[in-house]
Amino acid sequence: MTADLTTGSSAFYEDSAEIITEPLLDVIDSENFTPRLLALLSNALVWRESRLLRRAFNLGTNDWRVISALSIRPGATSTEISEFVAMNKAVVSKSVNTLIARSLIVPADGPRGSRPLYLTRSGAEMHAQMKPISLRGQEIVLSDLSADEVALLNALLLRLLAKTPDLSRAADTDSDEDSPGA
Repeated sequence: MTADLTTGSSAFYEDSAEIITEPLLDVIDSENFTPRLLALLSNALVWRESRLLRRAFNLGTNDWRVISALSIRPGATSTEISEFVAMNKAVVSKSVNTLIARSLIVPADGPRGSRPLYLTRSGAEMHAQMKPISLRGQEIVLSDLSADEVALLNALLLRLLAKTPDLSRAADTDSDEDSPGA
């Protein structure tokens, strides 16, 4: 039911019993909820990086991720890049098209109609120019940690990342249990 908030008998006002103006009692502890903390950190890094990359190169973080992936895995397909950087295939495809149009990457013919992608010399030069922006973000967020703490953090993150396939399986199982008739 949609209510007109300004007129009519079903309008909601701050003292209405229909709206909740106080925090709920049973909520997530936002200061200790790891997914929130990881998302906040990731978003801050991406927003900074994207702003700087757009200003300097008229390319964004997604474009940088594709360039970076191809610097590590020359000949990867869009699907392989999508899996490697954990990005939506449509987002990768958009970046690939942008980078091809800018002559920073080039597609080649591959087996069974696949399109391996490669950096061009200009793409490799762009990688060299973009890389310090990304590394500086990492440097900023890790600056208060010792080398041992950074190593431990990375080891813990790799352990957490190893559990990501379990998230997909749990989502499939959870949705099956939530289905009517299950």
